[in-house]
Amino acid sequence: MKIRLPGGFQASGIISGIKKNGKKDLGLIYSNIPAHAAGVFTANCVQAAPVLLDKERIRTGRCQAILANSGCANCCTGDQGLDDAKKTASWIASGLTIPEGLVLVASTGVIGEYLPVGKIESAVPNLIDSLSSGGVFDFAEAIMTTDTVPKVVSRRGEINGKSYTITGIAKGAGMIHPNMATLLCFLCTDIKTTSGVLHRMLSKSIRRSLNRITVDGDTSTNDTALILANGFSGVSVETRDEEELFQNRLDDVLLQLAKELVRDAEGATKAVEIIVRGSESDDKARRVADTIAGSNLVKTALFGEDANWGRIIAAAGRSGVSIDPDKTDIYFDDVLMVKNGCGCGKDAEARATYVLKKPEFRVIIHLGKGEGSASVLTCDLSIDYVKINANYRS
Repeated sequence: MKIRLPGGFQASGIISGIKKNGKKDLGLIYSNIPAHAAGVFTANCVQAAPVLLDKERIRTGRCQAILANSGCANCCTGDQGLDDAKKTASWIASGLTIPEGLVLVASTGVIGEYLPVGKIESAVPNLIDSLSSGGVFDFAEAIMTTDTVPKVVSRRGEINGKSYTITGIAKGAGMIHPNMATLLCFLCTDIKTTSGVLHRMLSKSIRRSLNRITVDGDTSTNDTALILANGFSGVSVETRDEEELFQNRLDDVLLQLAKELVRDAEGATKAVEIIVRGSESDDKARRVADTIAGSNLVKTALFGEDANWGRIIAAAGRSGVSIDPDKTDIYFDDVLMVKNGCGCGKDAEARATYVLKKPEFRVIIHLGKGEGSASVLTCDLSIDYVKINANYRS
């Protein structure tokens, strides 16, 4: 379907001069009416000023505007960083003539640098004037750092014969690991519901999507996922049945965004789903999947298109979950590579190598110990990942 913002929402993205490369770096999402809101934030103990401010303001369950910048994380900047975050929010509130408490902020970029507030203040009038219902991709570009493409997903749904829209925007290519894992993600919908319901549904969806991806094992200091619902469509989500219908659409949007984040991971050439089945529990299956997905040796083998299954079974064995290698099978897509802990020969390896040449595929590990299962989305670890992160500040 055509990418669109839900009714009553506008967005913009402009160049303010924060980034050295002269690309868009300041974005705004605005709801014509105050929206119910909920958020989920980084699990990192080091939290950026915008995260601290948003966690305080989101308690009201209301929001009308989100200001986001790239090029500077505004993290580890002390009292000045928090004051700067409040200042930028106040300029947006003044320009839109809305209460300051209804403005949330988000930042991404280098840690330890102060926001260039003078540049932001000068840019605010143009940012507000540029708001439009078609500005979603301008906003998506403005929050990119090492991303190579903007990430926007929109879906329409129907409840009780009335239609609604949900649109999600995300950025992230590195410093991604299952502890919220997106860096920045913003969701807008025109349904009518409460902040409590939104928080419950957002938390569920994140567990099923954004907390199932890993790029490099690092968790950002700035991770922020916000959802706004302004009721513009007149579609109410009140009953459990209505909530389930909306939950399915929300899951769809966030899972698609999660896949796009992994596909665009820094230096990645492969997007791979690690699936663990036959575990004693879902939780134990997840621990095994996480360990395999985060293994540098596995990820470099994926990059080299090397069907080195020994690295996979070794990672499973150090996951902290008791496994029986004599009961363990490993597949690359539908190619059985390992049966009961032993390799299936050169022919199987040749067919598995062919699978590894594809840009997307699955690695399936069956432990033969129960009914538990889990999956994690990961990527390969390439030479370009090292280059990107060795020169990130230059």
